[in-house]
Amino acid sequence: MAVFVASILAIPLGTLVAINEFPGKRFLQQLLNTLMAMPTVVVGLLLYGVLSRQGALGDLGLLYTQWAVVLGECLLILPIILNLTVTAIQSADSRLLPTLLTLGANHWQLIMMVLSETRFAIMTAIVTGFGRAISEVGAAMMLGGNIEGFTRTMTTAIALETNKGEFEFGLALGILLLTIAFLVNYGLLLLQRKGI
Repeated sequence: MAVFVASILAIPLGTLVAINEFPGKRFLQQLLNTLMAMPTVVVGLLLYGVLSRQGALGDLGLLYTQWAVVLGECLLILPIILNLTVTAIQSADSRLLPTLLTLGANHWQLIMMVLSETRFAIMTAIVTGFGRAISEVGAAMMLGGNIEGFTRTMTTAIALETNKGEFEFGLALGILLLTIAFLVNYGLLLLQRKGI
């Protein structure tokens, strides 16, 4: 869910940032580079403050819910997908935008053609965000509370089982998580080979 929401927001924003020039663009890109390395516990701490009873959104009762975990992971991976989308579009053939403009493409057509030409790099950005989301522990633990059957994720379950001394079970969960990541990446490879 976090990857879906972050992608819906980040890809259009990244496209607009990449194809337009505006004051502060370099600063924005530097900020995105910094946010890509933001520790997960910092995201968890900031959102915990906002979602707690005394926080700005405390009345919504989101803390220790699945939505809090989704929100935390979404904020964590949004800069990653956004920055990699900007980089993918800026790395495309430099003749692409001038050619589309010369051919009379309107703004919507320009965006769609740019996204079509950079789709594999953007899919890689999404998979990178997915990798960060499924490996996240800190924010999920702080915002979800690791409640069994409700907000426990595989990574928080691994941490819990390891702390209890159940190394074999923790390792089995880790192997399952790696298998999921492998299958997602393999699916991306198949899509690239087919040229979709």
